Amino acid sequence: MSTLAYPSFSPYITVHNAEEAIAFYHAAFGATERFRLADASSGKIGHAELDLQGSLLMLSDENPAWNKSPQTLGGTPVKFCLMVENADVAIAKAVAAGATPLMPASDQFYGFRSGSVRDPFGHEWMLQHEIEKVSPEEMQKRWDAMLGKCSSSEEAAK
Repeated sequence: MSTLAYPSFSPYITVHNAEEAIAFYHAAFGATERFRLADASSGKIGHAELDLQGSLLMLSDENPAWNKSPQTLGGTPVKFCLMVENADVAIAKAVAAGATPLMPASDQFYGFRSGSVRDPFGHEWMLQHEIEKVSPEEMQKRWDAMLGKCSSSEEAAK
């Protein structure tokens, strides 16, 4: 019987060089390794589990017969959202660990300060912290206003 706890939902990602990915997620986000299953002959990691701020992130090395990484696919449509104490500090730490900045941290209409990075393995991470409690109704008003400004700007540019 397993002594490890498993949440009802956990992302499972594929990377080139899981060994380096584990080190990156530790340096950038403070992840700690729960365990790994590795092929003794190749050193490839077939499965690893990381504790990431109380959540579970599973990962493995790419194996074309089973899975493909964002690098092989030419990108990813998936983004991970990680709640942090300070988005600006978290982004700087991730960039120092090797991530590529995509969007600097800024205050968002939905009540969070957020920005994003791409990790060295092609996965995108939104790093954010709450700055204001915003109801879904207020978010919708702000969303509508933002879209109205975008539409007005697009029309003016024509």
